[in-house]
Amino acid sequence: MIESAARRLAHELVNRREAINRELSRNGVRFGIYKNGEYHDRLFPYDPVPRIIESDEYDELEKGLKQRVNALNAYLKDIYSDKRIIHDGVVPEEYVYTSAGYFPQVNGVTPPGGIFAHIAGEDLVQGEDGRWWVLEDNLRIPSGASYPLFVRDIERRISPRLFRDVRIRDNREYPRLLRKAMDFVSTEGIAVVLTPCFASMFVRQ
Repeated sequence: MIESAARRLAHELVNRREAINRELSRNGVRFGIYKNGEYHDRLFPYDPVPRIIESDEYDELEKGLKQRVNALNAYLKDIYSDKRIIHDGVVPEEYVYTSAGYFPQVNGVTPPGGIFAHIAGEDLVQGEDGRWWVLEDNLRIPSGASYPLFVRDIERRISPRLFRDVRIRDNREYPRLLRKAMDFVSTEGIAVVLTPCFASMFVRQ
């Protein structure tokens, strides 16, 4: 009986994955990768088996990622001003000056709000020992925000009981938090977000 129930659940999950992948494809929820110098467009694959992160563990992750993003922003601020991290020998200067992402034209420029990295896309992996590692920091054009928002919306429609019975953290605050971040660095202009999938405008009232 247990095996039969497991088979039914597995079949349901596979069917759900195929349906959601079709929905993702229709709505252009994609990401790009560079391979051998060429840009390739890819669909964000949907995995129907959830990775469960306990609330306490998530709180610890969130705290660490906030600290990391603050540190990255402080690094960029220093690199384009006093360069103390180079003078103190913490980071070799060749790592900075030979980087394709370093722009000497920005030296001495402080962006509005003092924020260099407005949105950070942190790629996380979990080791066999349960420890979390940052695989990559994406600060230039972080992509992927539409994926969890869109997938969660689909899952909420497909399995409303799951969201009623299980206390899952809600991610629908993301647009409001993005707007808040944009307002913080606003110079009284119009805040606009453009993506390959859709164009959204957040207009200051």
